[in-house]
Amino acid sequence: MKIPRVLIAGTKSDVGKTSISLGIILGMLKKGYTIQPFKVGPDYIDPSYLSMISNNTARNLDMWLMGKNGVLNSFITNSSSDISVIEGVMGFYDGAYGNSNFANTYHISTLLQTPVILILDASKIARSIAAIAFGYVKYQKNSNIVGFILNKLHSKKHEDICKEALQKLNLPILGSIYSDKELSMDSRYLGLLPIREKSVSINQIKEMANQISNLLDIDKIIDIALNSMNLTIKSSIKKNKINKAKLAVALDQSFNFYYHDNLNLLEKSGATIKYFSPIHDSTLPDCDGLYIGGGFPEIFSATLAKNTSMKKEIKKFAENGMPIYAECGGLMYLSKSISNKNKKHSMVGLFDTEVKMTNKMKLNYTKGVIKSTCMLSNTSMSKINGHEFHYSEINNIGQDYKFAYELSLGAGIKNNEDGLLSYRTLASYMHIYFNKYHTQNIMHECFKYSKK
Repeated sequence: MKIPRVLIAGTKSDVGKTSISLGIILGMLKKGYTIQPFKVGPDYIDPSYLSMISNNTARNLDMWLMGKNGVLNSFITNSSSDISVIEGVMGFYDGAYGNSNFANTYHISTLLQTPVILILDASKIARSIAAIAFGYVKYQKNSNIVGFILNKLHSKKHEDICKEALQKLNLPILGSIYSDKELSMDSRYLGLLPIREKSVSINQIKEMANQISNLLDIDKIIDIALNSMNLTIKSSIKKNKINKAKLAVALDQSFNFYYHDNLNLLEKSGATIKYFSPIHDSTLPDCDGLYIGGGFPEIFSATLAKNTSMKKEIKKFAENGMPIYAECGGLMYLSKSISNKNKKHSMVGLFDTEVKMTNKMKLNYTKGVIKSTCMLSNTSMSKINGHEFHYSEINNIGQDYKFAYELSLGAGIKNNEDGLLSYRTLASYMHIYFNKYHTQNIMHECFKYSKK
């Protein structure tokens, strides 16, 4: 199977993977190629930038969340453009386990047999950069690294020293980028600012990508992608049972953390998706179920609080026994209030709990079992993998609250439990990547009410 592809990796986080990936994609577009972007890991924000610049929806590739078959199915199914460009996560060899290659960028490059271009951070280093590059190339028997991009250079002399030192590795330098504030993007505590926020200038991002593309050897990068080896793997896509129903999905500045494969799988399982805004809309669309994903409700809590009609509608929807699935930001929104920087704003109030923003990050892959039947599973003790990434905590959780998940890995909401249950609502800190059984169960829950 011929899928032209290339993977952009880094020696560490904040080395410039996203901005350089945007430059590579735009450079390829200017050469007349269509591009399908991918992002290694569970990230929601970086893929939104890749989607914007490529005009194609970026997909995630995460071994922990999706498993081998899920990664292969997503990559093969979605790689219909001329070239697939994959952005890595963290450092090239950093992943789910500190002492294992599982779920890291190297693992994905090996699984997908993809050539790797490694970004080297040249700040505060010169000739020694060759030792770092040599270590990355030789750390694994087959690193798949085929070239380098130098980033954060200080001067022409600095560039020359680095290039001369790297000659011993006999791998091409595919770009040299100097330190420049204009070639960086604004960020917040969870990473880059979500692209849906008004403070993000699409034109500035495109101009930055254009400047970076002019500093790269796009022709050589295209040649690497076009000459990548044929894939010797096959996907195993199976059709899902269809239960047609209308599903309302919250989507605006406050809620926009969704895996597009999740939404696609819901549609394939029979969902007609209707998007709505908890900020701007006063009423829910006609629907049989709600899906409220993650995002930044704490940033927009004052605006969310003012929309009392939407909050009342969602609470009434739940109290009437209609199904709601919520993750992280959605969980926070369904609580009684959100406190951030000494300001408290009222939320939906479905759960009599309070959310407080903290300075402590909770970032984990999660693993556990579904101990109570819920809309994701009609049987207990089934396994579930996911991830959590937040700076908030849930307070005032009563003893009578019931949880869906018992975690063996991850913090969850309280005492390694996650997934608050109320009426037919399931709300958790854990984000998950749906499989066909999850979507079938969600659609079954919605379908029961669509016939009424």
